[in-house]
Amino acid sequence: MLLAQISDLHIKRPGALAYRRVDTAAYLARCIAALNALEPRPDAVIMTGDLVDQGDPAQYEHLKTLLAPLAIPYFLLVGNHDERHALRAAFPERAELRSGGEFVQYAVDVGALRVIALDSVVPGESGGTLCEARLAWLAAQLDATQGKPTVVALHHPPFACGIGHMDDMRLDAAASDRLAALIARHPNVERVICGHVHRPMFVRFAGTIACAVPAPAHQVALDLREHAPSEFVMEPPAYALHRYDPATGIVTHHAYVDAADGPYPFYEPAGELID
Repeated sequence: MLLAQISDLHIKRPGALAYRRVDTAAYLARCIAALNALEPRPDAVIMTGDLVDQGDPAQYEHLKTLLAPLAIPYFLLVGNHDERHALRAAFPERAELRSGGEFVQYAVDVGALRVIALDSVVPGESGGTLCEARLAWLAAQLDATQGKPTVVALHHPPFACGIGHMDDMRLDAAASDRLAALIARHPNVERVICGHVHRPMFVRFAGTIACAVPAPAHQVALDLREHAPSEFVMEPPAYALHRYDPATGIVTHHAYVDAADGPYPFYEPAGELID
C-alpha cells in the first residue's frame, strides 16, 4: 500500500503570494494533479501541517476549494501557521479533526498501517511541543496498536537538522526526548514523519526512522553554516511516497511534482543494453 505525504502548503487568500513571490495555490494544484495521475494511486494522502499561511478562515476556504479535485482520501494535520478552530470550521465534515478534544490529533487505519496524527502546535509560537495531555494520548494510542505497523505523524521535527533558524523552532528538546521514549517502547512504529523544514531529511530516531518531506512549493535553503540567514529557494516541488509491504516494512520515496525529461529505455527491443 502507498501513503503519500505533502507538507507546508502555505495557502494564502485567492490571488495572494507567499512572501510576495510564491503562488502556493498554483503549486498545490500541480501537486494534486500529479498525485491523481500516479499509478498505482496512493491509498491516502497525509498533509503534515502549515496547510495555510496565517490560520485565516478565508485561507482555509481557499484550501478546501483547492483540495476538491484530489481523488484520494486525505488527512489534515496542524502546523505552527495553522489555527485549530478555523480549520475545523472550514472542514465540518471531518470528524477526525474534533476527536482529540482541544488538539487536532487522531488515529486512523490506512490499509495495513495505523496512522497516528499528533498536534505539536503552540498557539502564537513557531516552535512546537507535546504537553502531558498529548503525550498521554499518544501513549494510549500506541498501546492500542497491538503490534500493527504504525506511522506517527506530526508537523515539527523531533530532531535537530543543522539548519540553525529551523532548529530554533523545532519540537522542543524535552518533548522530543519524551516522544522518543514512547516510540522506543513500540518497535511496530515504522516511521515518524514530519514537515516544517521544507526539505527531505532522514535520521535514526528511537529505534526507527524519522523523516521530513520537501514542500510542494518553496523549500528552505540548505545552508548548514552557523548563523545562516533564514531564506527560501525555488528548488523543484516534491512530495513523499511511503510504500508499505509486510516483507520489507516501509520504503520512502521522494518524488518531484513536475514531469522530467524521459523516461528512456536502458535496453534495445531485442534485449541488449543500449550502448
